[in-house]
Amino acid sequence: MKIIDRKKNIFKLSQGEYVAVENLENTYSRCPLIAQIWIYGNSFESFLVGVVVPDRKAIEDWAKLNNQFPNDFESLCQDLKAQKYFLDELNSTAKQYQLKGFEMLKAIHLEPNPFDIERDLITPTFKLKRPQLLQHYKGIVDQLYSGAKRSMA
Repeated sequence: MKIIDRKKNIFKLSQGEYVAVENLENTYSRCPLIAQIWIYGNSFESFLVGVVVPDRKAIEDWAKLNNQFPNDFESLCQDLKAQKYFLDELNSTAKQYQLKGFEMLKAIHLEPNPFDIERDLITPTFKLKRPQLLQHYKGIVDQLYSGAKRSMA
């Protein structure tokens, strides 16, 4: 037996695969385009989704290269092309670090506001508070799952 993470940071996907989410977040955090990431999955779904706080400079550089205007941070985070670009880059990082197919993200939400202590989304030691994140982003997570299922169909 090998312990790979805290019990509350491991969950099972619908096809029976166990996912150590903190390991995945650490791997995806190696992507230079992002500042923070929270990955979510549950036993009723077969894939993972994520909420990503992009690096401001990275998304602004992407906007300049792709002639995306307006150039304000919040609008760029809502841009579907930016979301696709960041998802592709994250999954490219995942492939580089040899993550399995079920560990790849199928959909992401770009969040302009960093996870912070004031909104009770992280601890004073900067660990993610998963139940609070789920409560805060529940509507977005539901949209990510329904949108990903539509695009897969």
